Amino acid sequence: MSFFKSLPEDAGVRHILTLNPQAGRALVEFHTAALRNEGPLEPRHKELIAAYVSGLNACQYCFGVHAVTAKAFGLEAGTLERLLADIDSADVDERLKPLLRYARKLTLEPSRMTEADAQAVFAAGWSEAALHEAVLTVCLFNFMNRLLEGHGVKGNPGVFSARGQALRDEGYEPLLAFLDAAAAPPSAHRV
Repeated sequence: MSFFKSLPEDAGVRHILTLNPQAGRALVEFHTAALRNEGPLEPRHKELIAAYVSGLNACQYCFGVHAVTAKAFGLEAGTLERLLADIDSADVDERLKPLLRYARKLTLEPSRMTEADAQAVFAAGWSEAALHEAVLTVCLFNFMNRLLEGHGVKGNPGVFSARGQALRDEGYEPLLAFLDAAAAPPSAHRV
């Protein structure tokens, strides 16, 4: 149950976005531009980072949804939990570990970032463009975690499963249709 009485009992991101449709539209477009663009990081990498950051922030909704999305992209069950406990011992591609260390520090200690943190990512073979995409993902999910927590939206396993798989299959664009339908005058809903 959300802190906001105007939101439905099963509130999710899409419902929060209807509270300010113009900002909601911009946010969905940013998700698409940052997470589903053609770039050096694949959507599966970005969804892993999204879930990881959300786990660090203990955002139940975002962790639940994006953990399912990351698994739908092929991440093995239990990997996120192992990453959250200890990046070094987690069974993920060694090349991802410096990127995830960067995401962790940027999330938990942003003012302590150093050039050495970036150099570790570059030494693993990632480009500046890849690190930029990772930074955008980290920033976006620190924002989203606070958006959900600030509205008191926690979600449930059914929502996580449905939304997580939908994000894998359809991306973020369907949220724009939801916003359009929610913004339509009541007479437009009648057939």
